[in-house]
Amino acid sequence: MPLHMIKLCVGCETVDELLQWRRSQGDPQPWLMRTRQTPKRAAELLAGGSLYRVFKGMVLCRQRILAVETVGQGESARCEVSLDMEVTLVQPIPRRPFQGWRYLEDREAPPDLQGFSEEGAPPELARRLREIGAW
Repeated sequence: MPLHMIKLCVGCETVDELLQWRRSQGDPQPWLMRTRQTPKRAAELLAGGSLYRVFKGMVLCRQRILAVETVGQGESARCEVSLDMEVTLVQPIPRRPFQGWRYLEDREAPPDLQGFSEEGAPPELARRLREIGAW
């Protein structure tokens, strides 16, 4: 069973905003998520794990984790997590704020939205439907 990461998406309120920001960066390869701490369970993350992103209190998407590397040494050491370019929408679930990133067990991870694309259900509608238990 793969292990996943979950992280707040700061600076973007929707998946569309994240994708627009990425396009404005000129899409340098690979897509990196930088963080201070290197995961001790990196091998488990690389066995099919994904980075799940939280937007305004809702988990809305994920990207497959391709590599986890520590760069620099000593006090300046940082972690770079390489991500797949494909962003997959997931069934929206609420998530309280937290700092940094957390591990997410596979059994707790939201399922992918089947048959939806970026133009699928608007995130706000999906969030409200999830809140009332209609989705």
